[in-house]
Amino acid sequence: MGRHGRLPARARPRREGEPPLRLLFAGTPAPAVPSLEALLASGHEVVAVLTRPDARSGRGRTVSRSPVAERADAAGLPVLQPRSPREPEFLEQLAGLAVDCAPVVAYGALVPQAALDVPLHGWVNLHFSLLPAWRGAAPVQHAIMAGDELTGASTFRLEAGLDTGPVFGTVTEPIGPRDTAGDLLGRLAVSGAALLVATLDGIAAGTLVPEPQPAEGISLAPRIEPADARVNWDLPAHVVDRRVRGVTPAPGAWTTWRGERLRLGPVEPVTHDPGVAAPDLAPGEIAAGTGGVLAGTGRGAVRLGQVQPAGKRMVPAADWARGARPQPGERFGA
Repeated sequence: MGRHGRLPARARPRREGEPPLRLLFAGTPAPAVPSLEALLASGHEVVAVLTRPDARSGRGRTVSRSPVAERADAAGLPVLQPRSPREPEFLEQLAGLAVDCAPVVAYGALVPQAALDVPLHGWVNLHFSLLPAWRGAAPVQHAIMAGDELTGASTFRLEAGLDTGPVFGTVTEPIGPRDTAGDLLGRLAVSGAALLVATLDGIAAGTLVPEPQPAEGISLAPRIEPADARVNWDLPAHVVDRRVRGVTPAPGAWTTWRGERLRLGPVEPVTHDPGVAAPDLAPGEIAAGTGGVLAGTGRGAVRLGQVQPAGKRMVPAADWARGARPQPGERFGA
């Protein structure tokens, strides 16, 4: 688990000679790949992978496989891609695999009770928060946006409720002052993969018993849609900063400029040295000068990093401002 990890005292590492678990791994996006890699390198046997169906993406709307499916293909593993895990055909396939356990990392669909009941040891979910905090689809994003200083990952037994099952173990991770959701999720994907393997080792050894989640400290982390990532310039600078970092890289913070969408990279609250004059900007008002490109907020200002006009690439804010030539009093979002 590393310096910040915890497993219940009954757990111990798998011993050589103990029978491995037959596993169905369920996952879809890139943060799930380190867990699949770790399981492939463990003493357990991944017999198949469950992932979301191929989807169209990009400007050309080309069909692409999920990152987990691509890694499974490279490993020569069977890939199951039902439209829904409720489909009778998938339930028959699951029963035929005779797996002992199904580890889950960001699969992206609700698993019905009929599937939860099939593996001997159930489904074990790796969730990127310290449960019961931030139950839901976007725990890392919400932790940053809320200003949390500490988060982590948990393994728990999947059940019908939303991330409500008993917890096997946790690993903690500090949130840095400039962390984006992508930065933090990248670290948790690696430390969480080690936690997941250790959890399965304890289950295989018969020494790991999950503990019920506390009834206090519950918070929810619903999926963040593009509309939720629009910057509200009336908020204080430190809140704008957290909200922008929380939706970076996806779905990506944005505002409007002269009627068109402008995507924003991370911003930084402006701190003024004593005696140094600073522009007094209204919410969303822009000022470009030697101190960079500043935007006013409900309290204070933020310095823009990179911006992406519609249909163009990301560029430094100063380069954008030289071309856009914002006029005195012009605002984002107007």
